[in-house]
Amino acid sequence: MKNNKKKIVKEVFDSVFERYDIMNDLMSFGIHRIWKKTAINNCNIKNNDIILDLACGTGDLTKIMIETRKNIQIVLADINKNMLSFCKKRLYNLGYIKNLNFVQANAENLPFKKNTFNKVIIGFGLRNFNNIEKSIKCINKILKKNGKLIILEFSQPTNKIIKILYDMYSYNIIPNMGKIICNDYVSYKYLVDSIKIHPNQIELNNLIKKNGFKYSNFKNLSNGIVSIHTAIK
Repeated sequence: MKNNKKKIVKEVFDSVFERYDIMNDLMSFGIHRIWKKTAINNCNIKNNDIILDLACGTGDLTKIMIETRKNIQIVLADINKNMLSFCKKRLYNLGYIKNLNFVQANAENLPFKKNTFNKVIIGFGLRNFNNIEKSIKCINKILKKNGKLIILEFSQPTNKIIKILYDMYSYNIIPNMGKIICNDYVSYKYLVDSIKIHPNQIELNNLIKKNGFKYSNFKNLSNGIVSIHTAIK
């Protein structure tokens, strides 16, 4: 089952990476940019921080972090080679070259020494991990003492009416949008399904707490459509 998920995730992101940013803007009406800036504000980034942008996608979070603080080092890691190459090219074309390193890596077996990073941030990637609990344990190891984990992820709306409308939009509009814009219905149907089966904000918070973090809490955005989880090692 997990090996099958890994294969599906690779196929999905091999298919969508070139139009990933366009689809994010269309699907969220641009609101994903506000969610990401809010997540970075929660990081409390300091000069000389060493940060891991895990499941970095096209590098949106790194772009915001660089604009927030100049004197930081960022490692961008993603399991998908095509997505990582696209991310590197995009950031370099924008002039973001200094203090960036790119690593193809699996979140369950990260190739970094213990106590390396001040912060690890994951933006809309956790639900695609093969084994979320194992990944959280691995992240805990590579964080320094009092290091911070920030997870921005889709969650479950807290208002019943909004949840009904959100589900209708997700299942009826998003896959068809993917078909029209990217000629890919299946990948965007997977992305919608992955949100549905992902642990909700309370379940994820409990999972983080039981895997080595002394503090964990979350904040809902857009009525719980997404949530920001903040944990301290």
